[in-house]
Formats: sequence, structure tokens, C-alpha cells
Amino acid sequence: MLSYKYSGWDGTQSIDLDADDILSALADDLLERGDPRQALRRLMQRGMRGQNLMGLQQLLQRLKQRREQRLDQYNLGSVIDELEKALQEILQLEREGIDRRVSDAQARTQPPSTGSQPAVKDSESQPSPEEGVTRTSKPETGDLDPEQAQRLLEFMEKAAQQKRDFLQNLPKGLGGALKELQEYDFWDAEAKQKYDELMERLKQQMAQSMFQDLMQGMQGMQGMSPEQMQALREMMRDLNQMLRERMEGKEPNFQQFMDKWGQAFGDNPPQSLNELLEQLHDRMQQMQSLMDSLSAEQRQQMQDLMDSMMSEMGMQEELQELAYNLAQMFPGERPQDYAFRGDYPLTLQEAMRLMEEMSKFEDLDKQLRSLQFSDDIPESTVEEVRRLLGEEDAQQLENLRELARKLEEAGYLQRRGDRLELTARALRKLGQKALKDVFEKLKRDRVGNHNLERRGLLGDRDDETKQYEFGDPFHLDLHGTVRNAVERQGPGVPVHIAPADFDVFRTEHQTRCATVLLLDQSRSMGYTGRFLAAKKMALALESLIRTQFPRDDLYLVGFAAYATEIKHNELPKVTWSYDASGTNMQHALMLSRQFLARHRGGTRQIIMVTDGEPTAHLERGYAYFAYPPTHRTIQETLREVQRCAREGIVINTFMLEQSYYLMEFVAQMARLNKGRVFYTSPDKLSEYVLVDYLGQKKRRVSD
Repeated sequence: MLSYKYSGWDGTQSIDLDADDILSALADDLLERGDPRQALRRLMQRGMRGQNLMGLQQLLQRLKQRREQRLDQYNLGSVIDELEKALQEILQLEREGIDRRVSDAQARTQPPSTGSQPAVKDSESQPSPEEGVTRTSKPETGDLDPEQAQRLLEFMEKAAQQKRDFLQNLPKGLGGALKELQEYDFWDAEAKQKYDELMERLKQQMAQSMFQDLMQGMQGMQGMSPEQMQALREMMRDLNQMLRERMEGKEPNFQQFMDKWGQAFGDNPPQSLNELLEQLHDRMQQMQSLMDSLSAEQRQQMQDLMDSMMSEMGMQEELQELAYNLAQMFPGERPQDYAFRGDYPLTLQEAMRLMEEMSKFEDLDKQLRSLQFSDDIPESTVEEVRRLLGEEDAQQLENLRELARKLEEAGYLQRRGDRLELTARALRKLGQKALKDVFEKLKRDRVGNHNLERRGLLGDRDDETKQYEFGDPFHLDLHGTVRNAVERQGPGVPVHIAPADFDVFRTEHQTRCATVLLLDQSRSMGYTGRFLAAKKMALALESLIRTQFPRDDLYLVGFAAYATEIKHNELPKVTWSYDASGTNMQHALMLSRQFLARHRGGTRQIIMVTDGEPTAHLERGYAYFAYPPTHRTIQETLREVQRCAREGIVINTFMLEQSYYLMEFVAQMARLNKGRVFYTSPDKLSEYVLVDYLGQKKRRVSD
């Protein structure tokens, strides 16, 4: 026995998109605007909630949330704080070392204590170095008399004070302080070691931050040798030379540059000068974003630090020229600054990686927004979503890529050059959906409530039976026929059936019907959203007649300033009139009479869907518009109503508005034509029209 387990959607389940579901999700948009390409784009924007398929708007929101997480997590100012802390540790070690050196000198120049023996040079009486004992009875400098020792102590104290004053008067800025310390003679060996390590680390981080794309092949950025630093300087000079040539209108020899320096770019070197310039420009923009995201004080400290490090590396002039050249080639681009508000500390290298990630967030945001106006989602964008947002979101974007392909494979969509068009199969499917939507809303007792006791010939079979009469459709009730024969002749075999034994099922009476459906395309229908309801009704009615009553005929006519025929395959693309003014019912009724004149038997009717009174009529073949409607417009329209009545054409009007003057006009139409008027809302329009159509088609058979 099979068992099933249901759980909430957590985003990990696979999404199996069905072409029918996609077409259903597009249906309203297709009917309202009639453009498959635009409908697909809007579906990509909003997604499919019933299928748990995120749209581009949701992906953009996810991307925004990821950016906000970064802003809430990190403290960009910690880059300066960390370096300041390291510098203060170095200065503290040096001050302690100065104090220690002075204290040691003072201890060595103190006179011996009372009762102590004078120091001797006999090596046997001195402690060995392994014992770790420091002599304090006499300075290490040798046999100095007290006066010399005092002068030496004074000299050391003076030198120590000069060093303290130097440290005290260091520039406030981090870069200036580190630069001043380059020529400083440290007394404390540990302070000197930490200073050298800090400077080397800063050089590496600065080089990586500014020139990562030029250094991918250089020992993983760690411990660059002087030779590699010199190579980087020379590479920058060659690069600037190419940029100067480009700005002079010349064509630089990029291949020669790559033959010389290509190994520095690692496994993925740029393929053109433009690609290399874009990489360098992005790196410069990221550094500028870092600067702009700092406070004014921190920004100045970072600028001083960069200037100091680039000067130390001998690349300040080359870097300034490169920045100027790139600014000339990419004018007007302003890097994004970020308001970081978290607590997590960062090193300079980590901060630059964060700036690179934030820059990629911005680029991906632009890509996703541009896709809202595109038909195709590049694979590169999917991969970028996968890197920045994860596999789940990348799969969502992949599913969006599949929408058009699945519709094409199902035969619902076809390409004609640059255009996307719905196929006949898609039109049938839309009609079936519209019809299904209508009947799902109907109560069971709302269909078939217009009964007429009349024998039918071509209708559907009923559940009731009757004795067969000549001319009845031979829908034999075999069980009832055999029972009648047994009752007549009694039990026994064989059973002999006589003509009087035959029972047949009753059928419904069906009349053949020719219908013209008039759709008001005036601007008021579009502005109020009523035209979409009218189109859905027309599609459902067309589907009902095509599938259930194929012998019936249906014509579609749209009218605004003029009336025109709408082909059935063009219905999804039809929209309301944006420019033309007028509601020309007269022309619409005139065209309807011409269509119905082709049919002599059965029912002939006009179904008119509108929300306004006539405001236009034809004068010598041209539309005459006036609002409020003139007396002549009203009279010309009513003359067409009378002509329809004389020709036996019934006009049933479905009104989507209930103003006083409109109700007066349609009431007058009904009196002249003996037709009916229905006042309804757009959401009930399809039900009213289809139920009324079915009510006129089917009549129950009697004896």
C-alpha cells in the first residue's frame, strides 16, 4: 500500500514546471494585452506562486537582503582600528624598551653597596653565561671611572628623551606615522620586528588590493620579493604606456604586452586590452568604495596610509597616472559607498574582498533588472546567482529560463523571426481554461433552467425514457425494451421483441444558432478593466461553441469609433482602443446584420457587451463622434435596432454600467427589438452570457 507524506515548502524540493500551468499563469496577461513576449517577461518578473517559482522581483529582494546582511555584520572602520592597534602596540613596546635600556644603564652606574668587594677581572670568579646572571656592580662598557659613567648615563638619558619626544610627536595619521618610523632607529628588538612585519604585510595587502589582477601568478601574494616588486612597477609602466597610446588614438600592441607579462595573470588572463582595463577599473572602483564608506577621519588616514605604502613601494607616480588614465576612459562612473553598521572586524585584505563582493552584488542587481526587459537569461547570470546567492536561487533562475522553451516544446508558442506567437493549440487551451473557470463558479442548478416541452432531434440524451415513436432519435434503452418484451410474452426464451416494446431515452432539443458577439473596445472599457472580462467571456463562449455546438456559427466584432471583425485566432491579441474616441453601436449592428444575413434557418442573435451609450455613428462612411451623444447618433443607432428586429435578429445586451441615461437607452432598444438586457459586473459577465446561451440551446423532450 502506497503512503504519502506532506510537508511545508522549504525551497529544496525540485520544481517540475508544466506547460499547461505556465500557459494558465500567462492567460490573463495574454488576454489583457495580447503580447506573448511581454506576458512572458511579466511572468518572469512576478514568478508563479502556485508552483513556488520565484520571479526576478523576488530574486532582487533576496539579493537586497543578502547585501543588508553584510552591512549589518561587518565594521569597515575596524580596518583602521586594527592597524592603529598594531601601531600602538609597536610604540608601546618601543617606549618600554627605551625605559628598560635607561634603567639598565642606571643600574650599572650605581656605586657598590657598603661591605661589598670590588669587582675583579679573574674569569674564575665571574658567573658563566649559562648561569644567566647579569653583572650590576659595574657597567658592561668596561672600566669607567664614576665621572665617565655619569656622562655616559646622561648621554643615554638624553638620547632616550629624544626618542620619547620623536614618538610623542609622530603625525596623527596612520600613514604619516608609519612613514616617519621608516627612518627611526628602534631600541627594542621586538618593536622593530613587529614594525617590519606590519610594513611588509601592508605592502602585500596594498599590492593585492590595487593590483590583484596583475599579480595572480606571483607566489599567491605572500612574501613578494624585491625582484617581483620591481617587475610589478615595470609592468605598470608598460600598462600606462599602452593607455597613453590608446588616448592618443593609436592601437597599443596588447599581444606584445601579454607575451612579456602574461605569466603574471595566472590561469585566466585577459583576452583583450578592454577586458584588462575593465578589471583594473573595477578594482579601482572597489578601493574607492572602501574609501567612501569610511568616515572622513578614517578616509584621511587610509589615504595617508596608501600614499605612504605606494611611495615606499616606489609606485606612487605610476599608480596616480593609472588612476588618471582609467578615469579618462571610464568617465562619469561613481562608485557606491556603503553604510556598514556591524561589529565584526576586518583586515584591509578582507575589506577589499568584501568590497569586491558588494560590487558583484551591485552588478548582479543591474543584470537581474535588465532581464525584466529581455527574453533570455544568460548562463553567466545564473552562475553569478549561484556564487552569490546559492544553488537554490540559481535553480529558480534556471526554471525561469525554461518557461519559453517548455511552451514551445508543448506546441503553445512559436517563433516567427523576432516575434513570439501563440499557436492554434494555445488558443484552444486558453478557451478551455476560460470555459472551465466559468463553469467552476456555476451552481449545478443554474444550467438548463429554461425548459420547453418540445421533441429534440440532435440534443444530448436524457436519463428519462419513453416509448419509441416514428422520428425519434434511436437512443435505445435496451434494459427497458427487454423488460417490456418479457412482461408482454411472459418468462421463457427466446425473448421475442415487438415494435411496441422499444423504449428510447429522451433527448434535449437543440436549435442551430448563428451569433454575433459585439465587444465594446472604447477607452472606458480599458480604463476600468472591463475589457479583460469581456475578452475572457468571448474566449469561453468561442470554446463552448467549438467543442459542444460545432454546427453553430459565431462571429466576433469589436467596436469603438468603427466596428471591425475579429478573427477567432486574433482574439487573444485584441485590446481596447487607446486613441480612437467613440462607441459606434450603429456600425457594429450594421456589420452584424451583414454576417447574419448569410444564415436563414435557426436562431440568429446579437450579444452586445458594453459599458456606455452610443457616442458615434456613420455619416457618409465616416465616424461622427460627439459626447454627450447627439439626438442624431441615438436615432441612427435605434434605426439599426429596428432593422435587426424586422430581420428576426434578437439583440441581447449585457451592460457593465448602470447610469440613468444608459439604462433608458437600452430599455428603448429592448422595446424595439424584443431582446433582453442584463445588468452585471465584470466578474459575473462570463457566467451570465454562457448560461443564457446554453438556456437557449437546450430544451427537454416530452411525449
